[in-house]
Amino acid sequence: MQRIINFILSNRNAFLYAFLLLISLILTFRSHSYHQSKAFNSSKWLTGTVYQTSDNITSYFNLRKENSSLVEENRRLREQIFNLKIENLTVLDSSTTNYEVVAAKITKNSFASPRNYLTIDKGGKHSINQDMGVITTKGILGIVENTSTNFSTVQSILNTNSNINAKIKNTDYFGSLVWNANDYNTVQLVDIPRLVPVKIGDTIVTGAMSSIFPENIPIGFIKDFNLNDAQSFYNINIHLFNDMANVKNIYVISNKNREEIIELEAKTNNVQ
Repeated sequence: MQRIINFILSNRNAFLYAFLLLISLILTFRSHSYHQSKAFNSSKWLTGTVYQTSDNITSYFNLRKENSSLVEENRRLREQIFNLKIENLTVLDSSTTNYEVVAAKITKNSFASPRNYLTIDKGGKHSINQDMGVITTKGILGIVENTSTNFSTVQSILNTNSNINAKIKNTDYFGSLVWNANDYNTVQLVDIPRLVPVKIGDTIVTGAMSSIFPENIPIGFIKDFNLNDAQSFYNINIHLFNDMANVKNIYVISNKNREEIIELEAKTNNVQ
């Protein structure tokens, strides 16, 4: 206590000056409207700045929640889009849809080896099964290969074993999408006959011959192609819409009719 008293006594002139300055400011503001206006505007600016800073901080910490909400909304919209081709469909429900979509995130991604795989944070308990298609908002990513309870591995389109039905957009000319392991941004479309008109810049999408992916999901665009006199089919390089080195949020597509289709095709092949 004695130290506080000594501090006040040693700085009494400064305290007296501050007290008199405060009194003078109060009297000035009360007697002059101009000063009152300036003080009011200054207080509004200070309050506004504090509230804006607080709102910016709150918004930053809410980004993860908002991002999750957007991912879920995107999942729902994509599921609706994939099922719009069902004839006479007025209401989308589980009994009238062919495709279901599950949102997930990539926990591990490889793109530099000949056989690349991804790991996602959804598995068997989330209804993820083998041979489901995996896409992003920009295009296809791969096909589910194995699942555990909580995780799944995905065979990337950047895998020399990958073979996906694809076609030139707005045409019925389709072939197989493969990868030659040379460039992680470029895959190859093969089995397109030489009679097909091919142009650089044409968009490549998923074909209708797949029981894994819905038709017309984007893949990429024609980067270049070649055809010599001895060849009957084009060699086409496709630049991917996805940046395969930078993917995070993904969607897993389930075709509810796939098992029935496979069973029917197996019976047909056995007859032949």
